[in-house]
Parts: sequence; C-alpha cells; structure tokens
Amino acid sequence: MPAVSNDLRGDLHRAGYYPDLVADVLDVALADEPVVAHLVHPETTFDAAEVRRHVTVLALTPTRLVVTHVDDHPADSEHPSASASATTEAVPLAELRSVAVTHVVPSPEQHVPGSPATELTLVIGWGAVSRVDLEPATCGDPACDADHGFTGTMTPDDVVVRVSAAAEGVDSVRAAAAFARRLSAASTRPR
Repeated sequence: MPAVSNDLRGDLHRAGYYPDLVADVLDVALADEPVVAHLVHPETTFDAAEVRRHVTVLALTPTRLVVTHVDDHPADSEHPSASASATTEAVPLAELRSVAVTHVVPSPEQHVPGSPATELTLVIGWGAVSRVDLEPATCGDPACDADHGFTGTMTPDDVVVRVSAAAEGVDSVRAAAAFARRLSAASTRPR
C-alpha cells in the first residue's frame, strides 16, 4: 500500500501545485509509513511584479508528523528556467512541544455550536524554530528615563498554517480543524 494514499493524492491534485512532485517527495519522507491524517494548504503570494506559489502539506503518521514545503523559483540570470524546491521534515510525535489553534469567529454572541470559524491558524512547535518578540522594558513611572533593558516572549514557531473561509472556503477551514484535532490527540499519547 503506498504511503501517499488516493485521498491525499486527490487533495494534492485539487491544490493544483505540482501534485506529482509533492507526492514523490512525500513518499520518500513517509518511508512506507501510512498517513492517518493530512492537510494540504496551497498559498499564492504577490510581491512586486511576481506571483509566487507555495504549498504546505502536513501528514500525520502513527509515529511522526511529516512537514512538506514546496516553493516556486522564477528564472533569473543564473538560472534560465523556473524551478521548484521541495523540502520535507519528519518530526517524531514525541518531539512535538505544542499544537496551538486559533479560531477567529465573527459575532461570537451569535455563535452556533459546531459551526466552523471563519479563519483558523494552526501553529505547531517542536523546538527547531522560535519567534522572539522584544520590546523596551519600563518601570511604570512615566517620568523615568532609566534604561530597563528589554522584555519579551519566545514562541515556538516551526510551522504556521492560516486557513481562511474567505480565501479557501469553509470546507478548507473544516479540514484544517479536523487535522488539528487529530494532531492534538496524537501529540498527547504516551510514547
């Protein structure tokens, strides 16, 4: 049985971003381990006069989280044709430190139980990358001009996936929530 299931292949083809390439690199990273849940998130960004495409694929196996990123690289003076780079990282579930999910819900006073958020952000951390937010420390005295150093927070930031109903549709938000649920459950199992 191939590690990249027909269901995952179907989602890769719906995303429309080099599905056969993505399936091939995933197959290598999965190393024949079955996928129990997945999330395919294509993104298109615009900068200056260029359109760049990117896809993130999160694949949960019984023992690992496989993270795949694929990016476009336009032709330039050193590279006469466009190319893509595909990177995978396999993280043992025992190494996951956090699975954070932010649900954005408009008009919360009218929220109906079970209805999806309009936006969902999934942040997965295992300690490889952290974001540091610093700001000048103060003592609370508005007349004080002493240097109190800096204060800040360090947040795990290995993978961030933001899914919006306005951009990707409600079904994509539901799929992200379902994946987040499976990953969160898997990250808490004793190993």
